[in-house]
Amino acid sequence: MRREFSWDVIASHRERLMRLVRRRLPNAQDAEDCVQEAMLRAAAHGNLDQDRIGPFLTSVALRLCVDHYRELERRRRLLRRAADVGGPELPDEGVCDQDFGRWLLGQVHLLRGRERQVVLARAHGISTLEFARMHQISVKAAEGAFTRGRARLRLLCARALDGAAA
Repeated sequence: MRREFSWDVIASHRERLMRLVRRRLPNAQDAEDCVQEAMLRAAAHGNLDQDRIGPFLTSVALRLCVDHYRELERRRRLLRRAADVGGPELPDEGVCDQDFGRWLLGQVHLLRGRERQVVLARAHGISTLEFARMHQISVKAAEGAFTRGRARLRLLCARALDGAAA
């Protein structure tokens, strides 16, 4: 049985949610977006009990606040990682990096079928999403194959470096 609520019932919680969210998010626009998203989710929820609208909205709004901070942290880490990426300090480091890249790409033939395919696709600039669409598999399957392939390449690299050190 699908229950439908009027927007007035859901919107009656707006001011309370704004106070709740505004204390947690520094930006008024982000707080407004969060409250609107929570209200839309409540409106779209098919089996929500009339007595549970308030707690549902509170829970969703608080989770959206957490999601907001997670996204900010993800962006901060991404920017920090992008800022740390620089050119090699010395010309010989660049030559060594290129040589190592060629060697590592040569090791890809030791990987299994799907792992080899997805690693080579990524080496040619094709994302795992595009790879999944091209091969008609799920994105999770493509990501899993890439992760396994990368782990095997790391292992091969570690073994080669251990052999070189001996």
